[in-house]
Amino acid sequence: MTPLVAATGLWIAVGVLGALLIVWATGAFLLLAMGRLTLDLGWGRSVHPLGPITFEIEAPRELVFEIISAPYVGRGPSDSGIDVLARSDGLVVAAHHTKVHFYTARTVEIVEFEPPRGVGFRHLAGPVPYAVEQFEFDESGGATELRYTGEVGVDFFVLGRLAARHWVRPQWERAVREHLEDVKGSAEQRAAAHQAREPRAP
Repeated sequence: MTPLVAATGLWIAVGVLGALLIVWATGAFLLLAMGRLTLDLGWGRSVHPLGPITFEIEAPRELVFEIISAPYVGRGPSDSGIDVLARSDGLVVAAHHTKVHFYTARTVEIVEFEPPRGVGFRHLAGPVPYAVEQFEFDESGGATELRYTGEVGVDFFVLGRLAARHWVRPQWERAVREHLEDVKGSAEQRAAAHQAREPRAP
């Protein structure tokens, strides 16, 4: 074997190895993003705030709480993207399937209910190793102020901080805003229909 042939073979081997590493890294990233692979290593973890996001909803807070909690108590639509895995008084464990661009992310969370004041979420498994969220409902004059806050933790030092700042937080908060827009529309529609059915004073 000549030196040229040996060198060519070495470069081909290096190229194949590099291609395999790229494919592996891409697959691992997609599995992490989709929540099919969970890594909770704690290496260089940074914690980032979520929200606050506030919505003014022209509906009683009992109705707003009912709409948000409905998928967890068996009263939500079949296509809600929520699968209840376990249930007890005031608490459920649920898998959430959220569309993010070209893939669907899966998270598993503990959901705690404090009717009618709020709903809390604690992350168990999914794209990130740590997350907590809180939806709080304050009523004034028959309307509801819905306030969302939370925090998310991402590992891997600088890479994790960059991913959280430019991808995780924006996508997470976008999904929350879209969900709350749906909640607001549904609650206000039902509240208006209820008022329309009430008998008018003579």
